[in-house]
Amino acid sequence: MSEAEVGIFVQRLRGMMDEIAAFPAPTIAAMDGFALGGGLELALACDLRVAASTAVMGLIETTRGLLPGAGGTQRLPRCLGVALAKELIFTGRRLSGVQAHQLGLVNHAVDQNEEGDAAYHRACALAREILPQAPIAVRLGKIAINRGMENIPTKDRLEGMAAFREKRPPRFVGK
Repeated sequence: MSEAEVGIFVQRLRGMMDEIAAFPAPTIAAMDGFALGGGLELALACDLRVAASTAVMGLIETTRGLLPGAGGTQRLPRCLGVALAKELIFTGRRLSGVQAHQLGLVNHAVDQNEEGDAAYHRACALAREILPQAPIAVRLGKIAINRGMENIPTKDRLEGMAAFREKRPPRFVGK
């Protein structure tokens, strides 16, 4: 691809990842094989992630002279914390499903089956657990969690920060 084509491609990829993240229903990524670079970023755009123990994942862009950032890497610090997210990006390290679970990058790591679709089956079981719940409550729960992770400039948040700076108790007003 030409530089112009790469720019358009990455922009479209970011848009797609943002749409997945904003999808009103819970999204679940199932990783039974490789999820490297953009594949892992796609999984990071999902709400929940399931990996086979033998899955291989990593943000390997730096090992190829590329920059990560199709959209999922912005979500990585929420999963792991900034320092660990940077370590994974800077090193291009590959993780197994078990290692990713130990780090909190995936919700579940399952032993791979002979068919090679164990993560898919666990993801379906997880979806079946969610399905009987009240749809509006689940949708609003997702919104509340996503918004809670943003820095919303509420008066109470601004007051809390000012009180901390000024070494005084905050006076919250509920706005």
